[in-house]
Amino acid sequence: MELAILFGGASFEHEISIVSAITVKEKLSSFDLKFIFCDQDHSFYLIEADNMMAKTFASGAYKKMPRLTLDIGCFVQKKRLRSDKYSFKVLNLIHGADGEDGTIASLFDFYKISYIGPRMAASVFSYDKRYTKWLADALGVKTLPYEVLFSDGERKIKTKLPFIIKPSRLGSSIGVSVVQEESQIDYALDVAFEFDDSVIVEPFIDGVKEYNLAGYGAGDEIRYSMIEEPQKDVFLDFDKKYLDFSRSTTVSAADIDDAAEEKFRQVFKRIYRNLFDGALIRCDFFMIDSEIYINEINPIPGSMSNYLFKNFEAAIIELLENLPVRREAGIDYKYIHTINAVKGK
Repeated sequence: MELAILFGGASFEHEISIVSAITVKEKLSSFDLKFIFCDQDHSFYLIEADNMMAKTFASGAYKKMPRLTLDIGCFVQKKRLRSDKYSFKVLNLIHGADGEDGTIASLFDFYKISYIGPRMAASVFSYDKRYTKWLADALGVKTLPYEVLFSDGERKIKTKLPFIIKPSRLGSSIGVSVVQEESQIDYALDVAFEFDDSVIVEPFIDGVKEYNLAGYGAGDEIRYSMIEEPQKDVFLDFDKKYLDFSRSTTVSAADIDDAAEEKFRQVFKRIYRNLFDGALIRCDFFMIDSEIYINEINPIPGSMSNYLFKNFEAAIIELLENLPVRREAGIDYKYIHTINAVKGK
């Protein structure tokens, strides 16, 4: 089966996306894989599988490779005497801005490119942590209490110490700090505001249980991965998450009973249905006093969380077979023809 992996993008998570693409390449060996790299200038390049190495991108060697543009239903490689068209189905593997903020979703919908990934509305609600809170509240899903600060506003924080400060629109724990005492607040805010003009402040609960669950829609069913309890010291910092992006081996399932597992699945289903169809997502949860709280929704998780699925290739095949079909507006100019007929034109 032919599939194109789209990766890169103009975001702080650009390099993580490259690592994800290289990892997924190994996990989808039975596919006829193509690779499309989006550089920081938003140019697309067709990368041969043999060139899928970190140095290809770090050295700029990709610029010598075929450049692609978009047309309705396809990517186009323009040559001197002809143009080659590629009607790929695409796996969107761009983390952060471009891939998860709705940019690529809007672009692919506009050009009628078939893709695995969050659609525009799903991207909006999962990319910005403030909107994720609003979504969860509307769905009756618990979240930690929070407050929002802006870079051009006052730095008055009501949340009691210790608390965690994180950019509203960034993943991989980039720009995140745990603040234990008042003397650390200004520095933590400076770090977060380097990456975003708004930040989320939440209470930090030491030793809280965290669980990851991935899944995707397959017709009327949702296919769930195993539930993982990530191993962490204080919280999942950038280094631990970065290593997760390159993880290719499976992990051990969390030590929870069947009733707890079903609780996680039901909350996941509530979040996923009617919004994330067409995407493989991962939800990161807290469990506090047997209650489940959503921490983050990862609409394009690192390496697609391949290590959480027993058969990742089968999961991608099933997802490709169940992509949503966008409803097209029927344009027949009946209204204009009627007006012209009345006017006698």
